[in-house]
Amino acid sequence: MSRVLILGATSAIAGEVAQILAARGDRLHLVGRNPDKLARLVATLPTGCCSQEAADLADLPANAGVVDRALAALGGLDLVLIAHGDLGNQLVSERDLAEADRIVTVNLRSPISLLVPIANHLEAAGQGRIAVITSVAAERGRPRNYTYGAAKGALNTYLQGLRTRLRPTGVGVTTIKLGPVATPMTEGHDRHLLFATAPGVARRIVDAIDRGADVVFVPGWWAWIMPVVRHLPEAVFQRLAVLSGR
Repeated sequence: MSRVLILGATSAIAGEVAQILAARGDRLHLVGRNPDKLARLVATLPTGCCSQEAADLADLPANAGVVDRALAALGGLDLVLIAHGDLGNQLVSERDLAEADRIVTVNLRSPISLLVPIANHLEAAGQGRIAVITSVAAERGRPRNYTYGAAKGALNTYLQGLRTRLRPTGVGVTTIKLGPVATPMTEGHDRHLLFATAPGVARRIVDAIDRGADVVFVPGWWAWIMPVVRHLPEAVFQRLAVLSGR
């Protein structure tokens, strides 16, 4: 039985991951912003498998306390999944610094404010794994989502450094580069054939964590697509409307 902290537990993907982990007997502490959604998720899980806390993870000074309370509830940590994020409004972020700052806070500064105390605890314990959901949007700046992509790209770099720092201590860090998924966060977007489903994505995330993967694209086909996109010459990239259009 593993002791698992899931941050952003009310997202569709994190909820599916919680179902998988609870079914195999793991002990969970779930943190989400919406208390009603959190209560509905807990009601679907085996009785007594989890504790919960409603918290706004964009409240950066409060996040160390969120981690402390999770440690108290679980008696330690074996696995942490950071799953929260927000696409935001790209067009608004181009005109309104407050929206750009909010997107960066939710997708970069908030995870870092949690990773600092989590990493220090696991390093002292000499074991455990951190898994963080980022995005294929970080692989190349595109007009339709470059504020979000920039935040996730910076998070990828942070995780790369953290993974190298923690490796000698026995702590693993898994970066999950997620492609588009049919969830409430992507409602209103054109859902093409490359959109995945939350249950399928959750299974692949758990598999990557269990394998101790360092970096994984989910679904796996993005591991073939994104290197090509990333290495396209800039002049070519800017002429491909499917990649550089709004």
